[in-house]
Amino acid sequence: MAVKPHERGSQAAHGKVRDSLDYTATYRSADKEPHDNTLFDSDWDTLNISASDVISAAEYQWRQVALNVVSSGRELRINSGDSRIINLAKKKIQNAIRTFNNSFSSDLYSSGSATNQINGLQAIIADVNTNTVGGIDANTWTFWRNTVTDASALSITPSATTIENGLMLPTWLNTDRGPSDQPDLIVADNTYYTYFEGSQVSIKRYMDAEKANAGFVSLKYKNADVIFDGKSGIPSEHMYFVNTNYLELVVHPQADLEVMTEIQPVNQDGSVVPIFWMGNLVCSNRKLQGVIIA
Repeated sequence: MAVKPHERGSQAAHGKVRDSLDYTATYRSADKEPHDNTLFDSDWDTLNISASDVISAAEYQWRQVALNVVSSGRELRINSGDSRIINLAKKKIQNAIRTFNNSFSSDLYSSGSATNQINGLQAIIADVNTNTVGGIDANTWTFWRNTVTDASALSITPSATTIENGLMLPTWLNTDRGPSDQPDLIVADNTYYTYFEGSQVSIKRYMDAEKANAGFVSLKYKNADVIFDGKSGIPSEHMYFVNTNYLELVVHPQADLEVMTEIQPVNQDGSVVPIFWMGNLVCSNRKLQGVIIA
């Protein structure tokens, strides 16, 4: 999805504001290490029957985006009846949703630091993995830290000759728990994707035709699709290893780009059509998510 990142300062110009609502939080279980109290017993050894604490609660707040489609009475009258050039309301709603898509793409990669912004990959799969996500402080709880492969810390200069074995392989090994529990999506900026494709010159393996027909261009690394998304807000020189078993974009069923009833101000000649989206990007296992940084 090669879409243009939005500028924060331009939100008002598009009639787009973030609105904070006091909704019940979204909860997701947070997986801990699965063998905290495992005991290998022999004959008459005493069995460990203490509770195995493998799940903790992560709490995510609802985030809401409001888009207001505004039309003056004059615009509506000019574009009405048999003489209209375009269906003004329909075109403006389409443009508002297109603006939302462009802005939301940047939000998905963000750190979630803007007011009422969703959690993005820079928060969930953070460069500094001791941050707090879903109310759990990873500085205290080590199981909640995502994997970070820092090229500079490893004294590796990213390139086509080092990207795979030097950087991708260690990240994969740290996030792989078997065939059914490993990264299935790797998202790279243009630089890292170029390095990866350059490393595959003689052994390129493309993903299935169904995804290709949907407009995605990617290669394969082990069992994961590798895609580039360099113009959608991803930070430069980043490659994310995503296990989608534990990552979900939760959307409120009553606010999934819901187009509300047109409102006409009593003291102005015009109309406003509000459009609402509410949800958040949530994760239940950060440890099995990874990022490669320069």
